[in-house]
Amino acid sequence: MTPIARVATFAALTLCAALPGHAAQRQAAQHPVERDLPITIDTHVDIPFSYMREPRFDVGKPTPLLVDLGKMERGGLDAAFFVVWVPQGPLTAAGYAKAVDQAEQKYDGIGRMLMQYPDRIRLATTPEQLLANHRAGLLSATIEIENSYSLGHDIRRLDAAFDRGARSVGLVHVGNNDLCSSSLPDTKHGEPAMNSAGDAGMSDFGRAVVKRANQLGMLVDISHASDACVRDALEASTAPIYASHSGARAVLDHPRNLPDDLLRAIAAKGGVIDAVAYKEFLKHDPGREAAEKKLQDAIAKQSGHTEYDSDRDDYLPAMDKGMVEIQKQYPLPTLDDYVNQIQHMVKVAGIDHVGIASDFDGGGGITGWADASQTRNVTAALRKRGFSDTDIAKLWGGNLLRVWREVERDADHH
Repeated sequence: MTPIARVATFAALTLCAALPGHAAQRQAAQHPVERDLPITIDTHVDIPFSYMREPRFDVGKPTPLLVDLGKMERGGLDAAFFVVWVPQGPLTAAGYAKAVDQAEQKYDGIGRMLMQYPDRIRLATTPEQLLANHRAGLLSATIEIENSYSLGHDIRRLDAAFDRGARSVGLVHVGNNDLCSSSLPDTKHGEPAMNSAGDAGMSDFGRAVVKRANQLGMLVDISHASDACVRDALEASTAPIYASHSGARAVLDHPRNLPDDLLRAIAAKGGVIDAVAYKEFLKHDPGREAAEKKLQDAIAKQSGHTEYDSDRDDYLPAMDKGMVEIQKQYPLPTLDDYVNQIQHMVKVAGIDHVGIASDFDGGGGITGWADASQTRNVTAALRKRGFSDTDIAKLWGGNLLRVWREVERDADHH
């Protein structure tokens, strides 16, 4: 089956009104009050390249991943943006071709999940589909591009991604690409530091991608972008923009976190910033960083490799054992740390402009929200801090759905 044919099949599945098997069980298992609570949307969940192709990554069964269907169902996580991420490589024909091939592996993995488990999870390409899935007791998957390097410097691939179901386009990742400069440029290999004189912000190709995303009705995601690129995106986009997984630099000074002026600017344009439960953006802990790097190098060496590879090494028993020891000495940030960030972001940007993201299976996970099965703990922590049910509804998905609808409304689809 061709990729486009697969997407058409996925879309048809999302419109099916049947409520079989797992969906009925999930609806029956919900807490009495939970059926009336807002939808919970995690806007950033990573997947390995061998997703749904290796038995250990078959998410319809128990897996070592932080997000699988069982963990979502048990934790009350209704929807996730599954990420088509590729690492940054050279801006050459060979580099672009490799990135396109790597992205294909992830589209295929998401497609396999949707085809194999239609009674548990379905594609959501609109807010209405996502809500319809929820009413039917089904989980939802939305597709996000992370690092538009995978477009291969060809604007037509954005249309192809849209046809495959992608509804969010993340402009850049670690290292500058052909769209814009990164919050974490590759300074070791000569890329200018963020906010230095050489930080060029957004390129003409980046502006073309933003314009086309606006026309298609795709969310423009500025997480990982440099401050200059965020400003350029705000200027270039005719629709609200969002950050799928970012934090507040005023709370913790990290380049990946956004300064208050950009939090305000994104809000002023009607957008949303999704606070991310990622350790390094919540707590400065150089001891843990060094210990993790030492463990990763040791695991790679034991496997006979010169460099650590997350897909290959993260799920080995030796890695699990090593991480348990690191956690004893260097504890992860807690839900309290996470809610501190959310409170600051709400204070600066407003309750209508903040959301929630985990970055699970991409480094995310904290004490109290260690995987998708603990999702209800986030709601409990927000209530403990005094957030009302109305506020929590906005944070967990209401704000994101509003922005998504506005992006759709402003699209012309030409």
